Amino acid sequence: MRAICPGSFDPVTHGHLDIVARTATLFGDVLVAVGRNSSKNYLFSPEERVEMLREACVDMPNVKVVLLSGLLVDFCAEHEVGAIVKGLRFGGDFEFELQMAQMNHALTGIETVMLPTASRWAHLSSTMIREIAGLGGDVGQFVPDSVNRRIAAKVAERRAQR
Repeated sequence: MRAICPGSFDPVTHGHLDIVARTATLFGDVLVAVGRNSSKNYLFSPEERVEMLREACVDMPNVKVVLLSGLLVDFCAEHEVGAIVKGLRFGGDFEFELQMAQMNHALTGIETVMLPTASRWAHLSSTMIREIAGLGGDVGQFVPDSVNRRIAAKVAERRAQR
């Protein structure tokens, strides 16, 4: 069965990659779908996020990174996806993801699998990574090296524009 791990991944963290790797052990084929969330302020373009994820997932042979456009359930139907996999860090994530899972199931019957985030990464969020990096903090322990280099370059570029 094919599964999908959707998200904005701006930037991808070790917490995201933990969920993707665990999903890859549970399902034969995994799509990591990079989408847009209109309520988020992005650091990287969708294409940059896809590229970062492809680099980070290079050692996962059954994982393919794709750009998501449109409604997730429609994308799943078009790509023969049988399950949506979401990582949960805390109770608030569960409440939000449960509502989304119920809506997605009501729309198309697709199932959602919720994986608890490894405790090692439960405190991470892309929003906090962007904030810390934007204020000059070191986020290297929370993201792959290649992502850390891209974050530093993007932050420096934005500072130079001010």
